[in-house]
Amino acid sequence: MIDARLPLALGEGGPLLPSGGRVAVFRPPVDASLSALEGFQVEIIEGFRPAFDAWTTRGMACAVEPEGIYDASVVCLPRARAEAHAMIADAVRMTKGPVLIDGQKTDGADSILRAARRRTEVTGPFIRAHGKLFVMPDADPGDFADWQAGPALTEGGFWTAPGVFSADAVDPASALLAQALPERLGRTVVDLGAGWGFLSAHVLTRETVEQVHLVEAGHMALECARHNVTDPRAAFYWADATRWQAPGPCDTVVMNPPFHTGRDADPALGQAFVASAARLLASNGHLWMVANRHLPYEATLQKFFSKVTEVGGDNRFKLFQATRPLRRRR
Repeated sequence: MIDARLPLALGEGGPLLPSGGRVAVFRPPVDASLSALEGFQVEIIEGFRPAFDAWTTRGMACAVEPEGIYDASVVCLPRARAEAHAMIADAVRMTKGPVLIDGQKTDGADSILRAARRRTEVTGPFIRAHGKLFVMPDADPGDFADWQAGPALTEGGFWTAPGVFSADAVDPASALLAQALPERLGRTVVDLGAGWGFLSAHVLTRETVEQVHLVEAGHMALECARHNVTDPRAAFYWADATRWQAPGPCDTVVMNPPFHTGRDADPALGQAFVASAARLLASNGHLWMVANRHLPYEATLQKFFSKVTEVGGDNRFKLFQATRPLRRRR
């Protein structure tokens, strides 16, 4: 964890940071301790709404993207290499002092360190707790310009960005669900975990649909969705899908819920999506859902809906239709 490496890096022989300076910390783990930065003006750069809310609750200043110029930056590496490159390029571009890069070995810290050494001066690494932290004291933004990335139009005709789920192509599970959706979906539809908008774009081909609520926790994914779904019937919400409140009861919920909170599958996340769908739907509402075949959602669906039917799928995915949500006492 960064908790073990950051104090080491800022100790004897570490980078000199201006007293009380402005420091951006990109995507730190929500359970991380940043006590080593006490006395600095720390701003958390976080685009995932649950993590953003968690840091805000802890009293930290937060932003979805860097704003202004920082005296120093700390980048906590994500798993996706293209996303890591883009974060580092942003940090270098927005920082006049040192940029610190931290990550576990399993997050590709070694390969990022090698690539950085080919581009700029590097000090460290500081190694502890199965990870590394290294420092770029005075990196030139031009040396990392080719790492910059944002929303871009793919060959498939959709806008995506590094770090967004299924950034390179349409997710096959979502494609399967889109093909199975009936013509009549009601007037109001919610796309829970909308991603870059693939399912919503298909829902909006139905003329009887009056409004689609795209609910997405990833800020960058939602920005891509705004490019992909330009129909005026679409409304966009940067929100935790498990907590979002609809303006009123909805006729249909469509979803391909995420099932990872880290490296391992976590069915509890998809189960929370099911509970949220039941809460959002009108008494005669319908849920249409796709899931990996090995994930155990049947019991949760039966807990929250009167009728659950597996309506199709293949050897990798299963499709469910669930109707008549059960109102559960709090």
